[in-house]
Order: sequence, then structure tokens, then C-alpha cells
Amino acid sequence: MAESVLEPCTTSYSFKVSIFILFFLIFPFLNPFSSAFPLSFDTNATGVVNLETEEDMGLLLFFKLQFQETPLSSWDVNVPLSNWTGVTRSNQTGRVTGLNLTRFNLSGQVHPCLCNLTFLETLVLSHNSFNNSIPSCLWKLWSLKTLDLSYNMLTVLIPSTFATTMSKLIELDLSHNMLSGEIPMWIGNVSMSLEKLNLGFNSFHGDIPKSLLNLMSLKYLDLSHNSLMGNVGDFNQEMVTLNLESNLLSGTLPCLYSSRESLTLLNLANNSILGGIPTCISSLGGLTQLNLSHNELRYGISPRLVFSERLCLLDLSYNELSGKIPSRIVEASDKSGLLLLDLSHNQFSGNIPVTITELKSLQALFLSYNLLVGDIPERIGNLTYLQVIDLSHNFLTGSIPLNIVGCFQLLALILNSNSLSGEIQPVLDALDSLKIFDIGNNKISGEIPLTLAGCKSLEVVDLSSNNLSGSLNDAITKWSNLKFLSLARNKFSGSLPSWLFTFQAIHTLDFSGNKFSGYIPDGNFNTSPNFYNGDIRKTIPAVPSISARSLDIKLLLVADETSLSFNYNLTTTIGIDLSDNLLHGEIPEGLFGLHGLEYLNLSYNFLNGPVPGSLGKLQKLKALDLSHNSLSGHIPENITVLRNLTVLNLSYNCFSGVIPTKRGYWKFPGAFAGNPDLCMESSGNVCQRTLPVEPGKKFEEEMEEGPLSVWIFCISALVSFYVGVVVLFCSSRTRSCILQTKSLAG
Repeated sequence: MAESVLEPCTTSYSFKVSIFILFFLIFPFLNPFSSAFPLSFDTNATGVVNLETEEDMGLLLFFKLQFQETPLSSWDVNVPLSNWTGVTRSNQTGRVTGLNLTRFNLSGQVHPCLCNLTFLETLVLSHNSFNNSIPSCLWKLWSLKTLDLSYNMLTVLIPSTFATTMSKLIELDLSHNMLSGEIPMWIGNVSMSLEKLNLGFNSFHGDIPKSLLNLMSLKYLDLSHNSLMGNVGDFNQEMVTLNLESNLLSGTLPCLYSSRESLTLLNLANNSILGGIPTCISSLGGLTQLNLSHNELRYGISPRLVFSERLCLLDLSYNELSGKIPSRIVEASDKSGLLLLDLSHNQFSGNIPVTITELKSLQALFLSYNLLVGDIPERIGNLTYLQVIDLSHNFLTGSIPLNIVGCFQLLALILNSNSLSGEIQPVLDALDSLKIFDIGNNKISGEIPLTLAGCKSLEVVDLSSNNLSGSLNDAITKWSNLKFLSLARNKFSGSLPSWLFTFQAIHTLDFSGNKFSGYIPDGNFNTSPNFYNGDIRKTIPAVPSISARSLDIKLLLVADETSLSFNYNLTTTIGIDLSDNLLHGEIPEGLFGLHGLEYLNLSYNFLNGPVPGSLGKLQKLKALDLSHNSLSGHIPENITVLRNLTVLNLSYNCFSGVIPTKRGYWKFPGAFAGNPDLCMESSGNVCQRTLPVEPGKKFEEEMEEGPLSVWIFCISALVSFYVGVVVLFCSSRTRSCILQTKSLAG
């Protein structure tokens, strides 16, 4: 009996909804969904005919028609409305009350047919590709409580003549779109119930509307990443979150007295806020995150600026703050929940306060780029939760404290560009989670301890510009995740080990400026995807160097779990630098088989023999420096097929032959200077022996600078003469090269 009743209802439903949609397509300017529509096609749960539910289904089906390829396959007249993806239906009325189509890969305009879903309480279309304007009729959905159109490409907010009726709206999110112009004044009057407003990541300009300062229901406001100007303003309601990051705001910091107990997050980073930090900021007793970085704050920090133990994040970096670092940052250090303290890129002076080591919850400490002096506090090891320490670019002295191994969760230890001395202690092997170890540009001596083999997680190691010595031991081979290794400008000696090129994840090897001798290892080149594939998008410095690298550390605060997630981005050239050593022999053929190389520097060694013929395979090579060696033979013709090559230096070798002018060698002036048997092809098949000088100023230009340059040149010439005499008796190949130069000069 039930089947005989339901079957005709289903048939009638499918047929009549199809007629309904067709009617809508033929008469798009009519409203077939008004209360006067005379037919009914659906029954609710009680079996009573429900015209309004049928209308909602028809509206959604029409909305679906504008998408050719859509994941809305469940939207079908033969499927109950309650089973439609993203659709929420009221059990009492049967009307559609919620539509959530986030991340459905939908595009085009937001169709006005949604405006007729008059019982809609939640509309979420975020993370799609909707464009153009927001239909003005959406703002008249009187039942709407949540409207989320974020992460789209919308460009127009609403007409300026709009008058709102959205009295129930609680949350409005239009962030991550392309909206521009001034934020309209009516935004603060859109609803007296509005609690959350997010207009971040758009292109709004002008001042913050005064209506927002007085919207008493407002608790969460995000206007970040726009171009807003003027003062921050003193909000008169009890705010919980205020995010105005990355705008053009100026003026001084407001006290926000109305939010003394309620405000948990205040982010004014990356603006142009002036003056000092007022002590009234510390009266915000509920504050957990305070970010004032990248502003123009100056002067010292008052000792009375002491925050509540609730504070988890304090970022004052990239300002002009000076004086001593306050010894007291929170009211009770032993109860502090501070996870991140960033005072970097300021002008703080004096010692690092010992009281910082009492912040037991601290997970990240950034004090780099200041004027700090003295020793690193011995009690730093008390911070057992610490993951990142960055004290670089200061004037710190003394040695690396031994009890730093108490920070057993440490992921990054960055101490470069100070005046630290002493040796690398073997006990550092206890830091077995360490990924970044940077002590470059200090005065550290001794050898690399064998025990560092225990630091198997190391990915970035920079020991450059110190007084380290000895030979390379096998401890380095245990760093299987190594991406960047620089031992440049030290006193290392001995032969280069056979495992040198065997790191699977390596980007950069820089061993320049040492006393390594012997041959470049051959036959054991790795299969690193970086050395073999490379990344053609990366840029190379104008002056050939791979010592410089950018290390961008990002720490994301997970508020619910009160912890930080660690991530870093290493930006560096994919390259090898063995320059300025005592290496000899021929260049291994396999070295030129590393097709992903962008930079290769073997200059200032004693290498001889020809350039390997596989040079033409280095299609991603941008800089090649083989100067100041004893290389011989002809200039490889396949250099000209290296389309990305912008820096070439083969000067001061023993190359011979003719350099054809039609092969593009003219792009590298001075690249062949100091090769006596080379000549440049010119008109009439005449070989021009005078080659351009090595990159830099010509001798005539230097002479014009005055007598000092003349004296420098004379002294340089005298030194070169004695060096030439020594080399004449040391190397038969070089002696032959010099004698050829002398005969040509005669």
C-alpha cells in the first residue's frame, strides 16, 4: 500500500521540478518562487505537501546548472534534500537553512538565485573561485547568521546605496578576496549582533570606519593585509581578537582600556606605528599574543611594562627599541606560559638577562641583530622546552656554554656573527634533534669532534669564518639529511674525502678558503635530486658566491595545545665551491655530470689538464669560475650552449687556440684574460692577442685614481715577479706557460 502511494509522488516530483527549472530558464527576470506560485511538488516528513521545500530544491538545482563540471552530483531530484552535499535542512519546516560549499572548486559569479533561500542561516562559499561582485540581494537575507565568502576572487562589495536588513548576522568573513576602495561606513551597522568581522587580505584603503570602534557586539576583528591608513583608534567594546597586521597605520599605540580583561590577541605588526610602548599595554590582563614587530617603535622598555603569566607570544622584532632588555617580562617567571620571545632586529645593549633562563615554558628565543655583549648565560640549559635559539649578529664573547645540552629538544642553534671563542665541545652530540647548527663568523678553534656523528638530524651546518683546523672526519657522513654545509674560510687541511658528494639532500657545499690538498674525488658522485635536477627559478648573486644563504624560520603558535610548530625555508644556490685551496690534478668528468648545478667555483687552485667535455650538460649552470689554475687545451665550444650562464671566468690559465667571435663569447668580457696562447678572432681572419682584462677596472682607469694606485700596482707587480720565480721552479707545466708568455712579450 505504501509503495502505491510513494511511486506516483516520486514521478510527479521529477517531472514537475524539471518543468520548474525550465520555466526559470525561459523567464529569468521573473520570480517563480514567490508565495503566489500555485503548484506543489514535494511532501515533508509527515506527508503534507510542501511548496516551499520544493522551491528551495529548484533554486539549488538552478544554482548547480551554472557549473559544467561540479562535485554536486548528489544534488538530484531523485535524492532526498537532506542527503544533498553541503545542504542543511530544518526538521521542523523542511526549508534549507544551511549551505556549505567550501573547497568545491566552483567558479563564476555567485548567482542571485541564492537570495531566494529566505530561511538560510548559514552560507559558506569559501575557498572557491567566485569572481566579480557580491549580489546585493544577499545582504537582505534576514535570517542569515553566518556569511563566509572568503578565499575567492570577488572584487565588488555592494552598491553604496545599500540599506541592510541582516539584523541576525553574527559572523561575516570576506577575507582573501580582491575587494578594494574604502571600507564602507555601514559595515559597522550591518548588524547589531555582529561578533566576528574578517576583511583581511584585500585591497581596502582609507581609515578604519568609526562605526567599527563603537559596534558593541564586535569581539573579533581582522583587517590585516590591506592598505588602511590613519591611527589605530581606541576601540570602545570588549574585544577578544584585534588583528590589523600589514597595513599603513601610524600614530601611537592605544591603551584599549575597554578590552583590559577580554583581549587575548593584539597584532599590529608591519605598520608604521611610532613612539614608545606605553606601560598601559601590560594592563591587558587576558593577553596571550602580542605582536608589534616591523614598526617604528623606539626608546627603552619601561621596567613597569610587565605582562601577565597568560602571555604566550611576545614579538617586538624589527623596531628601533634600545636600552637594556628588561630583567622582568612577566609577573611570575615560574608560572609563565611564554612560548616565544622575539626581540631581534632592535638596538638592545648590555648583557642577556639571566632571568630569561627562568621562563621555563620558552620554546623560541630570538635576540639576533642587537648590540648585546658578554657571555651566553650558563643557565640557558634550564630551558628544557627550547627549540630555537638565535643570538646571531651581536657582540657576544666567551664560549658556547656546556649546559646548553640541557635544551635537549633544540632544533636550531644559531650563534653566527659574534666574537665567540673556544672549541666545539664533544658533548653537543646530546642535541640529537638539532637541524640547524650555525656558528659561522666567530673565533672558534679546534677540530670538528667525532662525537658530532650523533647529531644525525642536522640539515644546515655553517662553520665558516672561524679558526677551525684539522682534516675532515667521518662524523660528517652521519649527517644524512644535510642540505647546506659551509666550512669556508677556516684552516682545514688534508685531502678531500671520497664521500664528499654523497649526501642525498645536499644543496650547497662550500669548502673555499682552506688548505685542502690532493685531488678532487672522482667516481663517487651522489644521486642528490638537487645536484641532478636543480631549481631553475632560483637567482644567483651578482658576485659569484654561495656562502650567503637565507634562512627563514617560521614558528606557528598552536593556541589550543600551547605549543609551536617549527618550519624553516632555506634559500641558497645549488652549488659547489672549492676555490682558494691547494687542490691539483684534473677536474673529474663526473663533477660536470651534476646537471642541477647552478654554481661551480674551482678558482685559485693548482688544477691542470683540459676542461671536461661534459661541460655542455650543465644546462642550469649560472656561474662558472675556473680562473687562476693551470688548465690547458682549447676553450670548450659547448660553453655557448649554456643558456643560463651569466658569469664565466677562465682567466689566468694556460688555454690555447682561437676564440670565435660568433659563438657569443663577447657576453663574458675579461673571462679569458691571462691566457697567453689564446687569441680572439677578428675581421680578416686576423688573430687578436690582446684580450680584455679580467672583470673589473682597466689598468688605465686605476692609474687615473692617483699616485696611491700607482704604488699599489708597483708593489703588486714586484710580488707577482717573485711568485712567478717560485712557481717557475715548482711546476713544469706552469713554467712552460710562463716562458711562453715571456716569449710572446718579447
